[in-house]
Amino acid sequence: MERTFFNLIKLGIGHHADKIYEIKNWDSIEALAARQGLSAVFVDGIEKLPEGNRPPKQILLQWIGEVLQSYEYRYELYRRTISELAGFYNTHGYKMMLLKGFACSLDWPKPEHRPCGDIDIWLFGKQKDADATLAKEKGIKVDSSHHHHTVFYWRDFMVENHYDFINVHHNKSNPELECIFKELGQDDTHWVELYGEKVYMPAPNLHALFLIRHIINHFASSEITIRQLLDWGFFVKAHREEVDWNWLEGLLDHFGMRRLYDIFNAICVENLGFEVNLFGGY
Repeated sequence: MERTFFNLIKLGIGHHADKIYEIKNWDSIEALAARQGLSAVFVDGIEKLPEGNRPPKQILLQWIGEVLQSYEYRYELYRRTISELAGFYNTHGYKMMLLKGFACSLDWPKPEHRPCGDIDIWLFGKQKDADATLAKEKGIKVDSSHHHHTVFYWRDFMVENHYDFINVHHNKSNPELECIFKELGQDDTHWVELYGEKVYMPAPNLHALFLIRHIINHFASSEITIRQLLDWGFFVKAHREEVDWNWLEGLLDHFGMRRLYDIFNAICVENLGFEVNLFGGY
């Protein structure tokens, strides 16, 4: 089942996959894809199979409908919400950078087929003042009980407003790493326009380090998903020439993250079909 799952995912993202023969346990594979946040990619893979190898038409139509509702329609709401939030901050003189989420989706073959959850933002060190402005002008309740970010809701989306990139109290090396993030986080030269609003994106070095640190933190505290590894694979594919890899891998060695980084790269190549030369031979 797992081999079939990975082959369908590879087909869904446009990578080479082994030939898939008759599949009888469609429900089990669909459930696995859902747990991994890859229901839309799973359906993309099915649509590349010969018609005789697909699940029954009624079931496939149901899954396609769920993808439209849970992925594509929600992604459009996600984009509009980000634009509205950026518009509020732009109007008040704050620059809003997106971390993970939307920034990752732009590197996917179909951005709308990456699941969208909460919205992580960095306001270039102006988080406290911006929260006060938000509460005063919009009457939005801001929750400050969390480590390294505050939380509020805009439309149906939870927003995590970072004043630190990582929890500086969690590990003795984190304050040193946070200083590096803060320095990288001052780069405001990368941005996109979304419904007429300027939205800042992480510089490639910042995004590379933040993604790897975030995936490793999930691995250490609970679990990681294939979707998170696809975020990394697509980022590398899109930004390979923009990242200072000697700098990044030196930092990963220094902070004890290099071994997992190499394993993540290996999974991207061996299980997800990314080209090995993207990862320097891992």
